[in-house]
Amino acid sequence: MQVQRFRKPTVREALAEARETLGPDALVLSTLMVPTRGWRRFIGRREVEVTAVRAARLSESRPEETPAATPLPPIVERAEPPAGDAVVARLVAAGVDRGLATEVAAALPPAARRDPSAQVIAETMARRLEPLAADQEPAAPVEVFVGPPGAGKTTTIAKLAAQARARGHARPTLVAADGYRVGAVEQLRLYAEILGLPFVVARTALDLERAVGTAGRPMLVDTAGRSPADRGIRDLFDALSGRPGVRTHLVMPAGLGTRDAERVLDRYAPAAFRRVVLTKVDETESAAGVIGVLRARALPVSWIGCGQMVPEDLLRANGRLLAAAVLGEPITAETHRSEVLCA
Repeated sequence: MQVQRFRKPTVREALAEARETLGPDALVLSTLMVPTRGWRRFIGRREVEVTAVRAARLSESRPEETPAATPLPPIVERAEPPAGDAVVARLVAAGVDRGLATEVAAALPPAARRDPSAQVIAETMARRLEPLAADQEPAAPVEVFVGPPGAGKTTTIAKLAAQARARGHARPTLVAADGYRVGAVEQLRLYAEILGLPFVVARTALDLERAVGTAGRPMLVDTAGRSPADRGIRDLFDALSGRPGVRTHLVMPAGLGTRDAERVLDRYAPAAFRRVVLTKVDETESAAGVIGVLRARALPVSWIGCGQMVPEDLLRANGRLLAAAVLGEPITAETHRSEVLCA
């Protein structure tokens, strides 16, 4: 008995080839979903493998040896999953939360649902994530940046200030509202000197109130990476609360897992932030965990930091960039020049 295997994209095609090769009475031994051959297996492509044998021709003089085996019932429905299931499985395996994966699969163009390309998946996901990107809104008179230590607050402010200077916008005042770390204050002071911008140190809530009250230009405020539960930091936030023209951004690394992202959001909730800056996208394989949490909480992303270069490695968030961050595609100022120009 010669066992043969046949691989095709669908069960129907594999069975057709088996019957053409082994005859219409071929016996099917098994039907499996297996990784496809070649490079496509590395992006999650799968195909059907049917194992079958040619039906035996029995002699009339030996009826007692007639095998009891009978052809298996049709199994097309069981072996071939719905078109969108494979896409959902691929995205979930890549770390995308099942809710977003299911939305993307359902939103795929009908003609592409059976075997969508990576580009089609990325474009579809971009459309689903576009509402998560903050509008192309003008800068607020006072932009405040909060977040854990090392998240990239000072670098983000330097990039925004340098972009404003490069585009001929009003020169912002850089404010170091971080009385805990001398190094952070000096780093922001150095950026201010290089860019030729006004610089203010606000070590207390009263200092910050005075700076905001007397400012005649836009302000970018850097804060300490301490918990808002700390009395000194809480006083700084209280000094800004209720003031018109103040917008607060939470700066957080894109590589945080779901639980860590939720913990950071809960910890800084007293800061009353309304926007999120995702940093260090270039240092993580996928921002799926963070973006999944932000979608669940309806928190829009204002900017995406994709490197240490000042000013180019800070891009205005949009659906295409968010999809690239989720799928682990490279995000650089060179590959996304349009986002740099419109930031």
